[in-house]
Amino acid sequence: MNLNRKHVPTVSGLVFCSAAVFLLSVSPLDRDGASLLQGRGSHYVRLHYDALVVDTHNDVLLRIMEGEDITVRTTSGHSDLLRFQEGGVDIQVFSVWIAPEYIPNAYERANEEIDSLESVIRRASDEIGLARNAHEAETLVKQGKLAAVIGIEGGHHIENDLAKLDTFYRRGMRYMTLTWNNSTEWASSARDETQRPESLKYKGLTPFGRKIVQRMNKLGILVDISHVGEQTFWDVLAATNKPVIASHSSCYSLCLHFRNLKDEQLKAIAQNGGVVFINFYSRFLDSTYSRKEQAIFAQNRMRLDSLKRTWKGDSHGFNVARSNLLRSELDKIRPPLSLLIDHIDYAVKLAGVDHVGLGSDFDGITSSPLGMDDVTHFPNITRELLKRGYSERDVRKILGENFMRVFREVTH
Repeated sequence: MNLNRKHVPTVSGLVFCSAAVFLLSVSPLDRDGASLLQGRGSHYVRLHYDALVVDTHNDVLLRIMEGEDITVRTTSGHSDLLRFQEGGVDIQVFSVWIAPEYIPNAYERANEEIDSLESVIRRASDEIGLARNAHEAETLVKQGKLAAVIGIEGGHHIENDLAKLDTFYRRGMRYMTLTWNNSTEWASSARDETQRPESLKYKGLTPFGRKIVQRMNKLGILVDISHVGEQTFWDVLAATNKPVIASHSSCYSLCLHFRNLKDEQLKAIAQNGGVVFINFYSRFLDSTYSRKEQAIFAQNRMRLDSLKRTWKGDSHGFNVARSNLLRSELDKIRPPLSLLIDHIDYAVKLAGVDHVGLGSDFDGITSSPLGMDDVTHFPNITRELLKRGYSERDVRKILGENFMRVFREVTH
């Protein structure tokens, strides 16, 4: 699907991207030192910037809420408008997430996060616009703008009120993750089903939960089953009449983490016509990462105890501060990029190439694979998929066309 937003013109045999003149001799796209101009390199760059690229989960709104300006180049986190463009990202789903600590004010604070995105759009209207459906997204991309889609991460934001779901819809929200790690009163989460089952009054969707799914179907909101428990997953598939998505999940058979999807779930998403978007978080990719990470935390317990007191009541802030404090040590245990590609490849083999995409979780995760440092590194995925023998057509599907199919089928 070439919407003509991006191009890689050739000048005297040199390759440039439309976002900026990349320093090709020391490209941020190739941490292994390979030049973009060598053999296949030029091919993957051209393909990447010609293809429609969609990322279904990014938490950069959290940084905006903390006062950062992403309309200029930033040096923290994974994302800003310039880096989105350099990474060739055409459509970005901006996650709206409020920590459960803020319940019962999640709805109010979520609206403030949406306000922050709207402020960015007003200040950088030549670079970004809000997309409420596939047609609006395609129009923005043709105009050379980043198409911003709003996703709500966690059903606790609607505070058990269908009217608040409707309000989020009117503001532009086009997917809702039914739970975060915390369960709601109407859906059980993967964490609670696996780690705290005794805390649950029910397991799966309640009758009210089914009403929420049905209301989402009617409005044209994608039902996102990332974070939900297995029972909730199967209850959702029984309740929905539209394709579902997993906006940021990986494969359980490759990494035994409760947040990942088991083989039967991957197959069921395909049968439903939905798409699983692979998460980039090291914990969800590498089965050995958590153990190594915990060992580093244990070795630095005294430093972390002090840090925890500083960030008391803010679990997300503590996690980010902890990762920054121990960055040099944690960088040594980051998994290779090949593991991320393994998860993509595994999901394709099981669910089919029409049912897999990319959901980075950038700016919401504290570790990503080597060669995937931030959003500018998305072209490395295109390179690696081509190396594994994927056709250009199939690479385009994974990069963004599969998302556009379900977005078109569900939204109005």
